[in-house]
Amino acid sequence: MLSLLLRVPPLLSIIVPVYNEANTVRQVIDRLREVPLPLAREIIVVDDGSTDATGEVLRGLDGIDPALVIVHAAKNGGKGAAVRLGLARSRGTIVAVQDADLELDPAQLAALVRPVLDGQSPVVYGSRFLNGRTAAPFATVAGNRFLTSVTNVLYGASLTDMETCYKIMVADLARSLELTSNSFDLEPEITGKLLRRGTRILELPIHFEPRSKAEGKKIRWRDGLTALGVLVRERFRARAPDHF
Repeated sequence: MLSLLLRVPPLLSIIVPVYNEANTVRQVIDRLREVPLPLAREIIVVDDGSTDATGEVLRGLDGIDPALVIVHAAKNGGKGAAVRLGLARSRGTIVAVQDADLELDPAQLAALVRPVLDGQSPVVYGSRFLNGRTAAPFATVAGNRFLTSVTNVLYGASLTDMETCYKIMVADLARSLELTSNSFDLEPEITGKLLRRGTRILELPIHFEPRSKAEGKKIRWRDGLTALGVLVRERFRARAPDHF
C-alpha cells in the first residue's frame, strides 16, 4: 500500500464539506491555500446545498487558484454525502477532510500528513484528547468518550478520538472503503471499516476550538445514537472481500 504511494508524485486532496458556513468558509480556504505543507495540494470544497450566503462566497472564489475546486451539490445531503462527492472528484495520493467552521486550524495538517507521506502509517487521526483536558462542553466530551470506548471494545482498538474530523489516509485506501454514509455517521463508518480490516491507525494530538450551537454547531445527540448503530453494524457485517 505505502510503497505504491511513494511511486507517484504525492498530492494531498483536502476535502472541505460546507453547509451554511458563510462567515468562516473563506477564512478556511485562505488558510488551506497558504499553510506550508510537505507536498502539493488540491482543495475540493463541496457546498452541500447551503441556504445562506455560502454559495455566493464560493462563487466569488471561482478561478482564484488552479488548486481550488468548488463543487455545488444540488441539495443538502449531509456531511457524509459531501465528503463522498469530494472524494469522487479527488486526484490525490493522500486525502484529508477539513471542516469549514474554524474549530480546527489547517496549519496542523502538515504534521498529520507527514507519517502517511513517509510511509509510517496508512492512516493518521488527529486526536483532540491526547493533549489532556479540552474546552469542549462536558456533554460533548462525555459523548465522544463513550462512542470511542464502544469502538475500542467492539474492535479491540485503543483509540482516543473516534469522532475526529481529521482522518488522513492513503487515497486509494479511502476510495476502497466504498463509503455510504450521508451524515455524521461517516466517522464511525470509516473507523469501523478500517478496524475490521486490521488497518493501523496512528493518532497524533491536535488542538481545537469548540463552538456552541449558537455559533453554528450542527451535530446533535441523535447523531450519537446513529453512530452507535453504525459501529455495531460494521462490526458484525458479513465480511466482504478486500478491494485494496
